Amino acid sequence: MNPIRIAMWSGPRNISTAMMRAFENRPDTYVIDEPFYAAYLTATGLDHPMRGEILQSQPTDWREVERQLLGAIPNGKPIFYQKHMTHHMLPGIGRAWAACCSNAFLIRNPCAVLQSYRARRGEVALADIGIVQQAGIFHELTRNTGTAPPVIDAADILANPAAALTALCGALQIPFTPAMLHWPEGKRATDGVWAPAWYESVERSTGFAPPTAPVAPEDLSRELREIAYAARSYYEILAAHKITPGP
Repeated sequence: MNPIRIAMWSGPRNISTAMMRAFENRPDTYVIDEPFYAAYLTATGLDHPMRGEILQSQPTDWREVERQLLGAIPNGKPIFYQKHMTHHMLPGIGRAWAACCSNAFLIRNPCAVLQSYRARRGEVALADIGIVQQAGIFHELTRNTGTAPPVIDAADILANPAAALTALCGALQIPFTPAMLHWPEGKRATDGVWAPAWYESVERSTGFAPPTAPVAPEDLSRELREIAYAARSYYEILAAHKITPGP
């Protein structure tokens, strides 16, 4: 089996870590968690939770990250699953390496993203949730390849994980395995060093959470509602290309 590199593009609070768990539980897959995070913090100077630990745990030069993503897959695995945050991909960070990957996009209703993000951090702006950057990367890859990458919606995954992941694996041209549906509880050596600040619920999980009630703009504060309205058109652009899971 030739090496397969899967670049999964999402914003924060998109069930992206649960998706990483699903792929890591495959016997044929190695995962990497937000490899450009330290490069992003270095370039922006932002004071995120555990900033110092993050800068020490990862390369701060994006070129070194690129070499890592295109190098030999650790542990001799044939599939390399890469969890990427779209807002980490600043204009000065190269993306040519993505042409060597099977790219996919994980989206979630911005209202649900904002509600979850605010529960973790006191302040949030449109740029923090990555949806604008996600649409831009999607258009760039579509333009460069002539084909729209597969898009999967978090709501569809939570509603029927087996059907959604079967559809996603088909689009990525890899076999689906039921091992993706459940995983052991606890921490992972592959989790980013920032896990204590963000991954508490995922560490307690053994599979995808049940679907939650839809979040509407009216459920948000006025401030978050304005961000949700600004994000909506970008979400709809991506959602127009999403995979429709089977029964």
